[in-house]
Amino acid sequence: MKRSDFFFSLGLGGVFSLLENRQTALSPNRIIKPARLKKGDTIGLISPASIIPERERYEEIEETMRKLGFKVKVGRHALEQRGYFAGTDRQRAEDFNSMFRDPEVDAVIPFRGGWGSNRILPYIDFEAIAGNPKPLIGFSDITSLLLSIYAKTGLVTFHGPVGKSDWTEFTFRHFKRAVMRKSTLALRNPEHEMPQTLRPGMASGPLLGGNLTVLASMLGTDYLPNFDGAILFLEDIGEDVYRIDRLLTQLKMGGILDKVNGIYFGKCTDCLPGNDYSLTLDEVMRDHFLPLDVPVCTGAMIGHIRDMFTLPVGLRGTLNAKNGTLTFSEPAVI
Repeated sequence: MKRSDFFFSLGLGGVFSLLENRQTALSPNRIIKPARLKKGDTIGLISPASIIPERERYEEIEETMRKLGFKVKVGRHALEQRGYFAGTDRQRAEDFNSMFRDPEVDAVIPFRGGWGSNRILPYIDFEAIAGNPKPLIGFSDITSLLLSIYAKTGLVTFHGPVGKSDWTEFTFRHFKRAVMRKSTLALRNPEHEMPQTLRPGMASGPLLGGNLTVLASMLGTDYLPNFDGAILFLEDIGEDVYRIDRLLTQLKMGGILDKVNGIYFGKCTDCLPGNDYSLTLDEVMRDHFLPLDVPVCTGAMIGHIRDMFTLPVGLRGTLNAKNGTLTFSEPAVI
């Protein structure tokens, strides 16, 4: 007897069908692209993780968004505080869900990352997000939200600046290319920041990744997408080299590194040796990445830096590790 026949024999067919439909809705077979953001659209500013200690920064960030050409709507609880969090887990999740449900909000950008996005994942309304797709942009701790939304809904999200980022000309130019234009993307470092090729070659696949520490903290949960055949991108900040070694070992033992088609490593800002007998960061990367026999380059404009790319998470791209470029054959927005 099939599983579904068994449930129907118990008179639970309706319940079983409902559960299967819900599971299908949250296990996408195709990607969803959000509508492109336009000048004059409304940015929903929220705080899904940490507070900004300097309270005046909130108003400064709002003004920055207006100067970039957008209207602003601030989450109801965005300026709350509970310890190092911007309010309780449920308050932060409520703001997040509300921004996706709100028809007046066209895109969602956190004020900052920090720590705390993992804690609100059980309270996220993924069905509401799938029914109201719009760009979510952020990085660092926001990795949790970017990956889980793509995993649960198929919605393309964007690894890019948060509100408190510097929004340099470089950063805003790449933000516009990814989120505001229906054109294909071609990401290449500036000449003074040339990436390093660890293993040349070309590879294609959906672009998945984010902050290394946050990604490792999500292993073993159902909030991660399938990394089979992916181009994995990573970045981090303030971790001693041995910790980067430990985190990459965790990705290896968790099965992620063996699944990917290529690796596009960004910046590891202030990732220092820690002592005189430490391995170098380059040695650690070679130890973990070269045995995979896939194209690898490091030093891309991704991470805790002033000038950063905006990357479409979930969109299929092609990595050329020899020249350090990442290209996409279709736009990330509609």
